[in-house]
Amino acid sequence: MENSSLRKRLWWERDDLHYRDNILFYDGRNLFRHAVVTDTPFFMYSAKRVKEKLESLHKALSNQGISYKILYAMKANRSIPLLTAIKIFGLCGMDVCSPGETLQALQLDFREEDISFTGVSISDRDLEILKRYPKIVINCGSIRAIRMLAKVCPGRNIGIRVNVGVGIGYNQMLYYAGKKTTKFGIYQDRFEEALEVARREGMVVQGLHFHSGSGYLTPQLPTLERIFDQFNWFLEKCPDIDYVNIGGGLGTPLVEADHPLDLDAWAAVISEKLGSYPFRVIVEPGDFLVRDSGVMTLQVGMVEKKRDVLFIGVDGGFNIHNEPAYYKLPLIIAPIKRRSNPSEESTESYRNYTIAGNINEGLDIFAENVRLPEVREGDYLAFLNAGSYGAALSSNHCMRGHFTEYIFI
Repeated sequence: MENSSLRKRLWWERDDLHYRDNILFYDGRNLFRHAVVTDTPFFMYSAKRVKEKLESLHKALSNQGISYKILYAMKANRSIPLLTAIKIFGLCGMDVCSPGETLQALQLDFREEDISFTGVSISDRDLEILKRYPKIVINCGSIRAIRMLAKVCPGRNIGIRVNVGVGIGYNQMLYYAGKKTTKFGIYQDRFEEALEVARREGMVVQGLHFHSGSGYLTPQLPTLERIFDQFNWFLEKCPDIDYVNIGGGLGTPLVEADHPLDLDAWAAVISEKLGSYPFRVIVEPGDFLVRDSGVMTLQVGMVEKKRDVLFIGVDGGFNIHNEPAYYKLPLIIAPIKRRSNPSEESTESYRNYTIAGNINEGLDIFAENVRLPEVREGDYLAFLNAGSYGAALSSNHCMRGHFTEYIFI
């Protein structure tokens, strides 16, 4: 029997996610046992992990003496059991970006005043729903949105989403701001016009919102400081606001060279740049809370060499988790059951595999040249860091949209 306390852990292993006697355990559960009695594909989420990460945010911000509020970005994962657990924790409100998400938050008994709406390309149909809930904070990302909202909700308090022009995160594909002009927020060249339109329409600008990217870690904190410096231009135009919403974007390690975000250093940057103001700072983490709180499990249906490439074919595709295909963000892939202890495995027992999904599209590749111990047909693979933007972005492409979601409480 393997002595887990003596075995050197793989870089991604942690107390709630590790091998025990060559079986991968997650949140104390035997994943192999779960896999053999459960139809794949499936996702598993740990409510405990989400709670721990929420508590870590509260601790870091509280230690800086900042007046703050945390809102979970529902678009990252809208699994009803997971959202219910988040509601029960009572540690955050909800960030929503559509009428559907708004209604879902209300159905879960989140109070209107604990819901913030930040959408793009707002339609009249959207506003017909939003106008029913006057206490929900609405951040307008365009001048047209301010005018439209004024017609159906005259005199309402609003926030304005701005674009500071600096991006941050995993890669440029996920920047919401930067050298390339994006659809998000109002830039400096029209911000004063936006304020004038709001004033003329009788709307009260209650706060400012910005979001510059997704996935920053400690080395990117100097860029975050530069974002705050750029934001000062907007802030000077609105001295009497009640809140500044700095969006989300906090990252999670994706590869071995990454290290977890230093939350104390992150909170210190916020305190240095905004702590002297009387307004509340709002943070909207999504990916940070749920990415490494979820595991996707797929079964191997094929192991076959084609020319010089050794393929693993699995029973799920990019339609149920598209980040590797669309955004080039890697998932950590690990066998759920190993055939020997790592210390006993020779170099020859490892292979370089390309892992392909079951969708009839060339994009449907989860990983290329990933080095794994021998994988055989019928094995199960765990795809780690699958808790965000997986199931939430799923489709029924090729009519292969079936999967199941489980939560560990």
